Amino acid sequence: MQNIKHLLVIRLSAMGDVAMTVPVIKTLTDQNPELKLTIVSKSFLKPLFDDLDQVTFFAVDVKTKHKGLQGIYKLYKELRPLKFDGVADLHNVLRSKILRFFFRLEGIEVCFINKGRSEKKALTARKNKKFKRLISTHQRYCEVFKRLGIPIDLKTPSFKEKKEITENLKDLIQYQPNEKMIGIAPFAAHESKKYPLKLMEEVVNKLSKQHKILLFGGGQQEIHLLNTLEEKNQNVFSVAGKIKLKDELIIISQLSAMVSMDSGNGHFSALFGVPTITLWGATHPYAGFAPFGQEMNGLTADREQYPLLPTSIYGNKTIPGYEKAMETISPKTVINKVLSTIA
Repeated sequence: MQNIKHLLVIRLSAMGDVAMTVPVIKTLTDQNPELKLTIVSKSFLKPLFDDLDQVTFFAVDVKTKHKGLQGIYKLYKELRPLKFDGVADLHNVLRSKILRFFFRLEGIEVCFINKGRSEKKALTARKNKKFKRLISTHQRYCEVFKRLGIPIDLKTPSFKEKKEITENLKDLIQYQPNEKMIGIAPFAAHESKKYPLKLMEEVVNKLSKQHKILLFGGGQQEIHLLNTLEEKNQNVFSVAGKIKLKDELIIISQLSAMVSMDSGNGHFSALFGVPTITLWGATHPYAGFAPFGQEMNGLTADREQYPLLPTSIYGNKTIPGYEKAMETISPKTVINKVLSTIA
């Protein structure tokens, strides 16, 4: 280690991307017990970093207090008294580039993530597509720390400890000791990453006959749809809109398995080593965004029928005629995968 005792880590983006940093940071601090980290991210994501003893969370508000160039400079002035020995930029966008520039002016060593944009562009290209597995985002994070001289080995990873379910949460999900609970998070930020709800209803209906199903989601429309799904089936409980992220993580830590899209909930369950089955439509685990340690649990749309898959890295780009690609993942396939995983 190059005399780095206190490291600033920047990751300001979406929930799933920030969640992907957690197992890496947990492993990093466990393997480097003298290292202290300050994580800069959005305030509502603080629960992701709870219980990490060597980590301090610094909330940033990019919409008001820390908006624009003046806001970023203000953030720098707020962070500067904490005295960092190095800066790890795990985001590498304009906002984080400006922030790290201020620290570089002080002579503080700075390293940033290589996102592999050209490789990802080739993976999603319509012509001359290079369909091959890219290194994971988790490994890209590791490379930043290694360039700073901080050793980390993901071959011996650390997971967050499972959390005890509180009495109020037990009442919410009618918890029974030693029962198997399956989490299902059927939504994502983009339509091309969502498994058709009608097909997911088949999955829920079948699995709920044998096991308790817990539904996760957010936003008024999603909450309404999940509540409707709960009403249609016994042994199904929606927690969407009823509890905060901190309590969701407690419940997720106790799951026997999670079924998720290419979205944040899959990364949440992976933090605790929960078997996480992900469903992929326009996106693909080859891009490096599979939940930590769960690369073999991805179910992907049929590339023989839809050869241009993946068509997008983040799911925000669609190709005409590919709207039903996810329907090639049958409910039976999902059900069998879940049952074999928790057997």
